[in-house]
Amino acid sequence: MKGSIQLRHSLAIVLAVCLVVAGAALGVGLTSWTGHAASAAQQAPVYINQAGHGKAAPDGAPNAMGFAPILKPVLPAVVSITSSRVVKVPQSPFFNLPFFQQFFGGQLPQQPQTQREMGLGSGFIVSPDGYILTNNHVVAKGTDIKVILADKRQFTGKVVGTDPQTDVAVVKIDATGLPTVTLGDSSKLQVGDYAFAIGNPFGVGETATMGIISATGRNGLSIEDYEDFIQTDAAINPGNSGGPLLNATGEVIGVNTAILTGGSSSGNVGIGFAIPINMAKYVMDQILKHGKVVRGYIGIGIQEVTPALAKAFKVPAEKGALIGNVEPDSPGSKAGLQRGDVITELNGQPVTGPNDLRLNVGSMKPGTVAHLKVLRNGETRDINVTLGESPSSGKAGAAAGAAQASPMRGVQVEDLTSDIRQQLGLDMNVKGVVVDDVPQDSPAADAGLQRGDVIEQINRQPVNSVDDYQRLIGETGKEPVVLLINRHGNTTFLVVQPE
Repeated sequence: MKGSIQLRHSLAIVLAVCLVVAGAALGVGLTSWTGHAASAAQQAPVYINQAGHGKAAPDGAPNAMGFAPILKPVLPAVVSITSSRVVKVPQSPFFNLPFFQQFFGGQLPQQPQTQREMGLGSGFIVSPDGYILTNNHVVAKGTDIKVILADKRQFTGKVVGTDPQTDVAVVKIDATGLPTVTLGDSSKLQVGDYAFAIGNPFGVGETATMGIISATGRNGLSIEDYEDFIQTDAAINPGNSGGPLLNATGEVIGVNTAILTGGSSSGNVGIGFAIPINMAKYVMDQILKHGKVVRGYIGIGIQEVTPALAKAFKVPAEKGALIGNVEPDSPGSKAGLQRGDVITELNGQPVTGPNDLRLNVGSMKPGTVAHLKVLRNGETRDINVTLGESPSSGKAGAAAGAAQASPMRGVQVEDLTSDIRQQLGLDMNVKGVVVDDVPQDSPAADAGLQRGDVIEQINRQPVNSVDDYQRLIGETGKEPVVLLINRHGNTTFLVVQPE
């Protein structure tokens, strides 16, 4: 028995030595194979502090217990935003039938004429004097904006400006000495980086979730006009809109905006989208400086170069942007751009597709000269275009001046560009302004006007621009407005009655 015990003891020692040697070899192998040490991700090192030994975690770095040091400084700067508005309740036609009237002795029950709709979202404070960044859709239709801080203080919010094309809005509250976030650089993001989302999902209260960056540069989702989304699997739910997406150092890298849902579910399925903070900051700066976003404009309709189109036009596939239309008297037309041209470079940088060109031109100032490299009939040409101002920068409604009391109150329109015509499937000879928003409680909604309708005429007068729209609506006063609209290529008349 004693000999057996000694043998087992010897075998245990040999086995332990083998495991140590094997572990060291495996560590060396992993190090050489990956090119760096096989330990925690370099972007988020874990600092372990045991009984006074080892390296202590600095402020803003995760510790052995988790990521609280990253989130704790940011949480006080994240706010909840509620908005409300009064909408008209559709009246049931059944109560006007004699069959129902007999049950009430001719005295019909009073039906509610209006009801209050509530909206919920999030935001984050970017300056100590109360400027807040959020989503346009969080505040766009609200008349009463309430901002609730992390310490439960409540303020009335004022919308400084919005940009529906990127879904960014700036709100101001009357306060000073507020905690703020730190804005990061979204251009440095890589797939696999840590990501943290903070907001007020479903109104349960301030909530933080964790995931990774799943993708960058997402577009073609038809969520916004300008799309360059960050995709993340950090849980984003209704109520998170407008809240910050953070990196592993606690910097804001995006504005949580949308989620992809499956089936009847309205909650998170692991696919969320955030506006890159670089884009959101550019929009915010434009709003604070100009009151709107001023974008460069060429005046062309562009599309993807598919393999079939590449073969037909004898150009490289899936690179560049194919011009499908050139608007008359536009900067592109004056510079000599033609239908069928393929733009392959902008200011010396390759154009990867239509969205890439649209984003870059939109971020340039009107008056700037854009240097384009163009393929035409197999030949490369250099064309310089002096950018104009994008007509979509001139979004307007009927709520200005004399139009305040107009039957068209609250209706938001923008100029009909080549890109919008293409999206709506309209002929290029269609002119007018496209409807962006129709309040549910407005006379225009009662008349049947819808988002996406193109207003071609007002009181038999042609409408070619937002300026025409504002002028003609201003002339109508409180009189009925006769509209000729184009919906899916079909024209029809609507009469909008005054209230």
